[in-house]
Amino acid sequence: MTSHHSNENPIEAEARRGNRAWWDLDADDYQEEHGAFLGDVDFVWCPERLREADARLLGDVPGKMILELGAGAAAASRWLRREGARPVAMDLSGGMLRHAREAADRSGVGVPLVQADAMALPFAADSFDIVCTAFGAIPFVADSGAAMREVARVLRPGGSWVFSVTHPMRWIFWDEPGEDGLVARNSYFDRSPYVERDDDGTVTYLEQHRTLGDRVRELVAAGFVLRDLIEPEWPAGHEQEWGQWSPLRGRLFPGTAIFVCDLPKP
Repeated sequence: MTSHHSNENPIEAEARRGNRAWWDLDADDYQEEHGAFLGDVDFVWCPERLREADARLLGDVPGKMILELGAGAAAASRWLRREGARPVAMDLSGGMLRHAREAADRSGVGVPLVQADAMALPFAADSFDIVCTAFGAIPFVADSGAAMREVARVLRPGGSWVFSVTHPMRWIFWDEPGEDGLVARNSYFDRSPYVERDDDGTVTYLEQHRTLGDRVRELVAAGFVLRDLIEPEWPAGHEQEWGQWSPLRGRLFPGTAIFVCDLPKP
């Protein structure tokens, strides 16, 4: 496959290298910690445990060609396959895709797996009816507007793009599930990424922040119409913490934003 990155921003390249290495190294720990919550064949949108089986944000999926970006271990793609869709699970990390193959063996539900970058999707234009991701790809790329345009390119007119990300207002607070995570400390308007580096100064993890307005403008510029913005409430009886997500914080302010978008027919 030819590279699409010859003229790219060096920050983007560094972020991609860092994040690929991070997810390759973290894949085992991530699955050990969160695999049971996510399931082998299930589509969970967020730590608030909103499931596609209940929310139906993608509409009718039987027979639909669906691309899952940043699929991780691809539990959502396997759920879509069992629902009668024709999903393709894509991730930057070979370590995560290894877990996808293992889960396919365990569950008996296999889906095509592709290792690729959201900034240069290896698919022809108008290939998919739906593109979706639960916390994949979008938070980790510097030029998320370009990623939105790539999604629009591979979507058929009339198709849908549905993605969940950390709610932008969470950027104001430290990533702490307890009382420390209730104090506003950072500017919502500071778009500087969160970066972790090793002792040599090499980027090992990088996550981007965009405001709600930024996201809407990216979507509109790529040709999408925003149909809904879901801010899942913390459900009663759900006591499981996930990183910075907790019942304490979840009762007070949103942790997840899910953008439901359509690509209009000309």
